[in-house]
Amino acid sequence: MLRYSLKRLISLILSLAVASLVIFFVIEIAPGDPASFMLGINAQPDTIEALRSELGLDVPKIERYLDWVGGMLHGDFGTSYTYRTPVTKMVTDRLWVSLPLALYALALSTLIAFPAGIYAAARRGKPGDMAVMGATQLGVAIPNFWFAMMLVLIFAINLRWFGAGGFAGWNKGFWTGIHSLTLPAIALALPQAAILARVMRSALLDILGEDFMRTARAKGLSRRQALWRHALRNAMIPVLTIIGLQFSFLLAGAIIIEQVFYLPGLGRLVFQAITARDLIVVESVVMLLVFAVITVNFLVDLAYAAVDPRLRQRT
Repeated sequence: MLRYSLKRLISLILSLAVASLVIFFVIEIAPGDPASFMLGINAQPDTIEALRSELGLDVPKIERYLDWVGGMLHGDFGTSYTYRTPVTKMVTDRLWVSLPLALYALALSTLIAFPAGIYAAARRGKPGDMAVMGATQLGVAIPNFWFAMMLVLIFAINLRWFGAGGFAGWNKGFWTGIHSLTLPAIALALPQAAILARVMRSALLDILGEDFMRTARAKGLSRRQALWRHALRNAMIPVLTIIGLQFSFLLAGAIIIEQVFYLPGLGRLVFQAITARDLIVVESVVMLLVFAVITVNFLVDLAYAAVDPRLRQRT
C-alpha cells in the first residue's frame, strides 16, 4: 500500500507542476492588459507603464512565474491588482463559503443517491425501479440554475422559509450558516444525486450478474442478503469515481449557483476577477481548484486500493 501511495503522490506532484505552467502562461497570454483596463482608454502611456511597474507586470514572465510558484509554496498567492489586498485572504474568506457548500451538497447527493440506487437495483424491472429511473432522468435533464430559481420562488418568495440570497456568515452561528446554504446545496445536490443513483444501480446490477454472486445465492443467501454482503462493496469503485468527480465539480463549478444566490464564494470571485482582468487572482484561484481536483483524485485512488486490494498489485 505504501508503494502504491508513493507512486500516486509522485503523479500528483508532477500533475500540479504541469498544471501551474499551463494556468500561468495561458492566462498571461490572454488579450488585455490589466494596467490599461484599470486606468481606462484615456490613460497616458507613461501612466500605464508606471502602474505596470507598480504591479510587477514589467518583469519577464518566467521570473513572475517562479515568484508566483515560490510564493504559493509558502502560502503567499500575491496581491490583487484591483483590490490591493492579499489574494490569500480573499481566497480564504470565500473558501469558507464554497467548501462547506460543496461538502453539504455532496452529503445531500450521497444520502439521496445511495438508497435510491440500491432500491432500484434490488427491484430491477419492477415499478419501484422504473419510478427511480424516471426521477433520475428528470433530475439529469433539469438545468441546475433553473431548479435554483424555482427553489427561490417557492421556498424564499412564496413560503419565506429561507432567504432569497446572500450568506449570513458563520459568526452568527453554525446553523444560521447552514440555513443560508441549504437552498444552494439542494440546487447543486439533486442533479448530482440523479447521476450517482444511476451509476450505483448500474454498478450493482453488473456485480449481481457475476459468477461469485450466483455462488453466494446457491449457498442459500437471498438476493437482498447477497446484495448487502457482497455486491455493495464490489460496486463501490465506479461510485467512488463519480463521488470524487462530483466533489471537484461542486467546489469548482458552482459559479452559476453562486450567482443565482449571490454567495461570496470562489466561483463568484473568479467571475469578478476575470471581468476586472485581475490576473493574479484568476491564476491563484484556478490553481487552488486544480489542486483540489487532483488531490481528490489522489484520495479516490487510495480509496480504490482500500476497496479492491488487487489494484495495489498491478502497480
